[in-house]
Amino acid sequence: MTEVATARRSRITPEREAELYSAVLDLLREVGYDALTMDAVAARTRSSKATLYRQWGGKAELVAKAVRHSKPGRATDIDTGTLRGDMHAMVAREDDCTIEQNSALMRGLAMATHNHPDLLQAFRELLVEPEMEEFRRVTQRAIDRGEVRADCPALGFVVHMMIGAFATRTVIEDLPPTKAYLTSYIDAVVLPALGAPTA
Repeated sequence: MTEVATARRSRITPEREAELYSAVLDLLREVGYDALTMDAVAARTRSSKATLYRQWGGKAELVAKAVRHSKPGRATDIDTGTLRGDMHAMVAREDDCTIEQNSALMRGLAMATHNHPDLLQAFRELLVEPEMEEFRRVTQRAIDRGEVRADCPALGFVVHMMIGAFATRTVIEDLPPTKAYLTSYIDAVVLPALGAPTA
């Protein structure tokens, strides 16, 4: 599977791939997932539709990989020496405008997964599972340092808690998530749930 995917992508340079992903995200923000078509992506990026299908297989995989590509690095690349420092550093990688844009985009895509099983599958495989694995590694480092107990029941819900911070603020308070909000949420909710130091 990996060899096939590598072979499919081998003809596109990393720069061109980044350009395509950026165009896909722009289109998603403009028209939403349902109205996004491979024809529109081909036109926006001056690509052939055949090339897009050959490289990504379909819209769901292309969108999931575009979202994954937009992430500002991997969580495991950050190692401040404390779980609190690591989580604050993750939040600090993006400015408030980018956080707000990404939050709105993810809310729209979350709704789309209800009607598009292929998108849900692509998101689980290409975005959710890799993110959860990275968070597991970050929390494992905290366990190894003695900050978090290995049997802490909240360990399996770290990603759920963080997604909740993004998803619920707009619904409950009609405000976008911001760096200050997410940082305070980590200190008030996530770290106490894990039994980790908050200062």
